[in-house]
This record gives sequence, structure tokens and C-alpha cells, in this order.
Amino acid sequence: MAISDESNKLAKFLIISDVPRSAAFTLVYIRDKGEITSVEIERETGLRQPEVSIAMQWLRRKGWINKRNMKKEGKGRPIHGYKLSKDFNAILEEIILDLSNKIAEINQTISELKSFQK
Repeated sequence: MAISDESNKLAKFLIISDVPRSAAFTLVYIRDKGEITSVEIERETGLRQPEVSIAMQWLRRKGWINKRNMKKEGKGRPIHGYKLSKDFNAILEEIILDLSNKIAEINQTISELKSFQK
């Protein structure tokens, strides 16, 4: 992959945080680029077209990116432009909040299980 060591490390933390692998690498790549195309993502991250498409669908469902149809000359697959729909730090805050909620749920489950100990 053509991303820096720091970006690679961030992507790995996102993956640990339940962000799908392709979405994590796509999100890390797009954070500093402004608007990009799926072709750029494929070229720079090493992801294949189906992986990028699935990642973009996942990121759009989360509300983290916007998609724009771009004009293209000739035939072939359509070109789409993608950019973050909110600040990257806000996205990280959402991920952190989700993880914190999961921790709270796990702690509650542990407490409930302990109540059954004899």
C-alpha cells in the first residue's frame, strides 16, 4: 500500500474498532485528500474495485462520506467523486463513543454474570 506508516497504524486501530478493513484504509486515505475518485483509492491503497465499492457503501451508510457523479468521456464504468461529509475528528469521536458504549455494555454483562456466582 502507498500510505504512510502513521496512516497504516491508524487504519489498523480503526479495524480493531470494528471498521471493516477496506473502509478503514479508504477512510484513512480520504481524510487528507479532499475529494477523490474510486480509481485513486484503488491505485493508492491497493484495494480492488469490489472492495472499494463495498467500503464506500459502508461509509455512506454511516454518513461519513458524500458521493458525487462526475462527467466522463467515452464508455466504461462511471466515475464518482467522494469526500468526507464531516470532519475526521468528528468521525473519530463517533467511533470512540461506540467503543465506550460497547465497554459499558460488556461491564454491565459482567456485573449481571457475577450476580449468578455462588
